[in-house]
Amino acid sequence: MTKFVILGDTHFGARNDSRKFHDYFEKFYKNTFFPYLEEHGITEIIQLGDLFDRRKFINFNTLSEVKRYFFDEIQRKNIRFTTLLGNHDIFWKESLSVSSSGLILGEYNFTLIDKPVIIDIDGTKIDLIPWICKENEEDVFKYIDESKSDLCFGHFEIAGFPMYRGHTASDGLSHDMFAKYELVCSGHYHTRSKQENITYVGTPAEMTWQDYNDPRGFSVFDTETRELSFIQNPYTIHEKLVYDDLDKEVIDISEIDLTDKYVKIVVVNKTDLYKFDLFMNNIYQRGAYDIKIIEDFSEFENGEISTEINLEDTLSILSNYVDSVNTTENKEEIKTVLKELYLEAIHHETV
Repeated sequence: MTKFVILGDTHFGARNDSRKFHDYFEKFYKNTFFPYLEEHGITEIIQLGDLFDRRKFINFNTLSEVKRYFFDEIQRKNIRFTTLLGNHDIFWKESLSVSSSGLILGEYNFTLIDKPVIIDIDGTKIDLIPWICKENEEDVFKYIDESKSDLCFGHFEIAGFPMYRGHTASDGLSHDMFAKYELVCSGHYHTRSKQENITYVGTPAEMTWQDYNDPRGFSVFDTETRELSFIQNPYTIHEKLVYDDLDKEVIDISEIDLTDKYVKIVVVNKTDLYKFDLFMNNIYQRGAYDIKIIEDFSEFENGEISTEINLEDTLSILSNYVDSVNTTENKEEIKTVLKELYLEAIHHETV
């Protein structure tokens, strides 16, 4: 019996080579990832592309840090490491000839997949497919069509799968071209999802606000049971808190760890300024790295819809619409939910 790890897009150097994200990544690899491998005797990692975040250059501090907390550990523990080229790993968009992994990791003993190959792990035949682009698509399609392998791992853009929660890719490869495989695992899309025999394994850690409250981690495949297991990353770096003191108790943050996190405070109702100040003082004392307050736009709540209405009056439109609907549901609660969603949407961050 052999177990090996399938690791999704790592994007080392994410968020403009943020020091805080290096700390966050290191905490996961040091306290969760490598201890799990050691405890279960796992000595093989297959990484599914986008090893580094930037295609065209590397930050030297990022390179130094990633070597220290990731690649040096892999070498010290004598772990076999295989990485596929993803779209973020290649300099040219339509060619795999120049890659960051190949240029800067030469001192380590690892396998770089820049063309389709087959490997055998404990009798399980696995196709490893790099990013498909104009240069290699004909060869890759022919390879897959003729393959007799059990599994296929790649960095694919397949139509019909969520790129991140709430947004499904409409373009891409057809699901049908992978129907022959028992299991297909892919990087590229950052949220975990599964349809029939295809699984997007997701990223090991949060990277943007799109990842908030979306489980991150890594996968383990057992060649005997043929089961794919998900091991969740217990650490997060984004935290959203909703503040609403209208006829309800303010959220208790005493059990919420905000240390070194990016925090959003969505203010739905703020009727007591003193209570709000106490709440925010408590937030600031809990060691958050970045705090963003999304304020309530209550001045628009009871406005009238007119020909002079502008884009800032969206809450007025929503409020008036709810008032006009014939329903037995609590209209104020509906307005509160809509207000929360609206405030979050207009302050939505992708980086």
